[in-house]
Amino acid sequence: MTSDHEMIRQRVKALLDKPGNGNCADCGAAGPEWASYTLGVFVCQSCSGLHRNIAQISKVKSLILDPWSPSELEFMDSVGNDAAKAIYEQLVPAFYYCPTFKDCTVLRDQWIRAKYERKEFLCVEKQEPYSAGYREGFLWKRGRDNGQYLSRKFILSEREGVLKYFNKHDAKEPKAIMKINTLNATFQPSKMGTAHGLQITYLKDNSTRNVFVYHEDGKEIVDWFNAIRAARLRYLQVAFPLALNSELLPKVTRNYLKQGYMEKTGPKHTEGFKKRWFTMDDRRLMYFKDPLDAYARGEVFIGSQENGYIVLPDLPSTTQGHHWPFGITIVTPDRKFLFACETEVEQKEWITAFLTVINRPMLPQEYAVEAYFKHKP
Repeated sequence: MTSDHEMIRQRVKALLDKPGNGNCADCGAAGPEWASYTLGVFVCQSCSGLHRNIAQISKVKSLILDPWSPSELEFMDSVGNDAAKAIYEQLVPAFYYCPTFKDCTVLRDQWIRAKYERKEFLCVEKQEPYSAGYREGFLWKRGRDNGQYLSRKFILSEREGVLKYFNKHDAKEPKAIMKINTLNATFQPSKMGTAHGLQITYLKDNSTRNVFVYHEDGKEIVDWFNAIRAARLRYLQVAFPLALNSELLPKVTRNYLKQGYMEKTGPKHTEGFKKRWFTMDDRRLMYFKDPLDAYARGEVFIGSQENGYIVLPDLPSTTQGHHWPFGITIVTPDRKFLFACETEVEQKEWITAFLTVINRPMLPQEYAVEAYFKHKP
């Protein structure tokens, strides 16, 4: 009996060593320990749980703990991750967000359903909800002042270059018009406290405005996200006609480099430190009183090292009034910004985020943003 078990264990190991099988077929996590024996793919534990949501299509077993028959292993050998991707991912649009193991559950769940359950990437017609360039529907939007979520009509129009929403269902005039050229969308379930929470930002008078939305239906909110991405990619292709898609895709939507609480003091460095929620969005460091505020209390532009921006892992020795012990000083050509973190881990993570942009040369369009920040009233 032991030899049979050992033989199967060796066979499973040999299968995992085949090209493509050493990472989860759906999120790319290394060392998958589960497999769908009806689809022939190797997946991580987290994605195996999502496969159980489509049990009529995908049946999963542990490669280590569950028994495997020779015919099941034969089938796994005949398919495998690379062959399955060639089938189920053959028509994934360039703009479509393919999640990794770092992404939230709704993105990974809908990616798995889109591939195997709805077979969206075998047939272009099935991609209509997010590739048409026009989309309208209702989303639950968080009220700016009262924090209540109310149903609002949203329209995304690639032709007009805008995403807009209406306060009343029969309203003629939109409450807000967000231009696609400054639009960003990022899933923020933990911050918003809802599994399908999407944060949309845009620039209004060169200041960032946050809109928080969700939909009960996971497919609906992910379709909105990918529709925004489609519109953004087409805008970028027109704006930068010589750029390759591979250069444009990272700019379609972006996740924040870092978010969390820090303490800050004012420009004189004599004011008491106040706890604020910070968001690092590319070169814009914004701070809010509450993580779900519509507008930032302030924004700081973080340029590059060659333009005189430096990050230091402490505070000037004369600094007083901070409660948290782990300081950070950002030196800009005009002034110093002082922050304090609660833990050393947070301090290191923030410094890493700041260095990511400080070590990167500034783009021509970023000089214009820097100039705006310098002359801001």
